[in-house]
Amino acid sequence: MSIDALGLREQKKRETRQAISDHATRLFVERGFERTTISDIAAASRVAKMTVTNYFPRKEDMALDHHEEFVASLAETVRQRAAGESALAALRHAFLSAVERRDPVIGFAPEPFARMIADSPTLVARLRDLHEQREEALAAELGGDLRARAAAGMLAGVHRVLFAELMRRTLEREDADADAAAMREAATTAFDLLEPSLGGYAVREA
Repeated sequence: MSIDALGLREQKKRETRQAISDHATRLFVERGFERTTISDIAAASRVAKMTVTNYFPRKEDMALDHHEEFVASLAETVRQRAAGESALAALRHAFLSAVERRDPVIGFAPEPFARMIADSPTLVARLRDLHEQREEALAAELGGDLRARAAAGMLAGVHRVLFAELMRRTLEREDADADAAAMREAATTAFDLLEPSLGGYAVREA
């Protein structure tokens, strides 16, 4: 198979995966996550049930389709921090940049989508699991020892609190600009609390 053919095949697979995720999310919002079946999603996507499960072994991952990026995000930010920059400074900067982009990975979403998550015990549990996986990935990036695990718990904990705060605000009203302004203030407050203990931790050598 030629390189061009392989590229087209991969593009087709990405398009199919995105189409399934889009149809699934629409049905989840309309009907509720628990009430939507794999058969419903397959019919809406015009593919076989096996195709749906091949792309998404877990039903939850059709709703939380940024899960891989979410889990890796904190560790990746720390891995790419600049010389002379601490883990805390890198994560603060990355979060504030994500606020400006209204990045869905940190929790920006339309109110119906946030409501769909909040109303589903399955999705709430899955989100909790993803937060834990993200903390573990960050701890591993920081070295995996006791200090790393303690630091990762604090750093990931701030992100968990900020995610929950953004979800709460989204459920109360849908105003992305107001939410962004509030999240900039909340992030500054939350990260400032960690500065005395972690401001000099995991500073990358020049």
